[in-house]
Amino acid sequence: MTTMKLDMVVVGAGFAGIYQLYKAREAGMSVKALEMGDGVGGTWFWNRYPGARCDVESLDYSYSFSRELEEEWEWSERYAPQAEILRYMNHVVDRFGLRDDILLNARVTTAHYDEARALWAVATADGRTFEARYLVMATGGLSIPQKPDLKGLDDFQGRWYHSARWPTEGVDFTGQRVVLIGTGSSGVQMTPEIAAQAKELTVLQRTANFSVPAHNVPFTPEALKAAKARYPERRAMGREAITGQFLNANTKTAAEMTDEERIAELEYRWRGAGGGFRMLRTFADQMSNLSTNRLVAEFARRKIREAVKDPRKAEVLCPKDDLPFGTKRLCVDSKYYETFNLPHVDIVDVSADPIVEATPSGIRTKSRRFDCDAIVFATGFDAMTGALKSIDLRGEGGVALRDKWEHGPTSYLGIGIAGFPNLFVIAGPGSPSVLSNMVHSIETHVDWIMRLIQTAKARDARRIAARQDAEDAWVKRCADEANKTLYPRANSWYMGANIEGKPRVFMAFVSGVPLYRRLIEEVAANDYQGFDIA
Repeated sequence: MTTMKLDMVVVGAGFAGIYQLYKAREAGMSVKALEMGDGVGGTWFWNRYPGARCDVESLDYSYSFSRELEEEWEWSERYAPQAEILRYMNHVVDRFGLRDDILLNARVTTAHYDEARALWAVATADGRTFEARYLVMATGGLSIPQKPDLKGLDDFQGRWYHSARWPTEGVDFTGQRVVLIGTGSSGVQMTPEIAAQAKELTVLQRTANFSVPAHNVPFTPEALKAAKARYPERRAMGREAITGQFLNANTKTAAEMTDEERIAELEYRWRGAGGGFRMLRTFADQMSNLSTNRLVAEFARRKIREAVKDPRKAEVLCPKDDLPFGTKRLCVDSKYYETFNLPHVDIVDVSADPIVEATPSGIRTKSRRFDCDAIVFATGFDAMTGALKSIDLRGEGGVALRDKWEHGPTSYLGIGIAGFPNLFVIAGPGSPSVLSNMVHSIETHVDWIMRLIQTAKARDARRIAARQDAEDAWVKRCADEANKTLYPRANSWYMGANIEGKPRVFMAFVSGVPLYRRLIEEVAANDYQGFDIA
């Protein structure tokens, strides 16, 4: 089989891979995007479970590079469902003529750097091979599911499903007894949908997390027209917001407000301001001051107790005092808590009564048995690093990325990795990534990477390499920024705590999109300080 020779190989065809492909082609580069699925869309291709939708508003969770695209696409809801996002991404691919340069069913297994020729040699599982000057990893932060590791699962006589590998044809739970394991975002979104079909639904929860109401609504033609008219202003405000989306952040700390003002602000954000991630911006010091955070957490617990009529269920669903609000990925829901008022829906605390095994008829905890027809795993992902470490990725001297990251991920700016020249990561560890509007962060990274590549081209350089001292300084900067906040207090997937044996490192740049953008622009203005270009 002939090796395909290219300027760039992009791994992945989700939001990041599609935009990287678009920009590389715009620059006149020969490029292919290699996608392991049989369709484009990344996380929105794989995660088609019932109730799946984005927790960032549709108008923000979309590309900003084309005003015409913004004008022509009609979002149906404030928070778009999975199928609509997938249609949007396919529309973008076809509108800009990208499909011929996306190779599907092309799972990358190896990528080795050839130092003598300053090229990346890439191979897929089906034996196809590629050589390219540049390798861009657009593999996503939540793309490798945490496999169910449950004793006896092979003996279970019903059907089981994972939220991130849902059957394309869907699942009908009508009349079935269902056990759902996991109460992160996927579990929270699935619960009301499965409850609407199932005869019985039992949710097994290890750790309660906070969820806030989405207040999702359909767009009226008038509302959508008005929003599109203000799109440039909306995008500009998003660029200057800590998460890359405008959430009307309160600039006052809790101490600067009276008790009445604090309650009014909390109620406004839970209800009047429209819910969602706005609850993370109730007070200026919410994510750094534990006392302030406790005000928000206790308010949210009161809301849970008001929504859930059974006191036992309510207490199981209330996060414990040792979990600061928002330090685990905040869930955004539509009638999640209210679903537990239905007589056929129950919640079980498996931190107090641990799951022991699957049996032929269901699930056994230490003290109880739950017979069921179906088991649904909403057990999350090997976040941030899983996709990158799943590939045999080797840099200079044959050093494997898996070995380099043995004690946690390291990078320079969340873009380059020392010892891996001409390789770039989009929205990976060390960048705002999963703490931000991902589409905004993706566009920021791709635009920056392309300017760096164009600079190297103008100098006839073959090699762009992050320096180790620059990487060390950036890793320290990220850790120092994280330690100013409450985030490291939680056993979250941000810290790798959901994967047994994974190093506990806070993996994202916590201090927001505007600061991050200023820092990477300073690097560019200083002749890409921290990179060797030769």
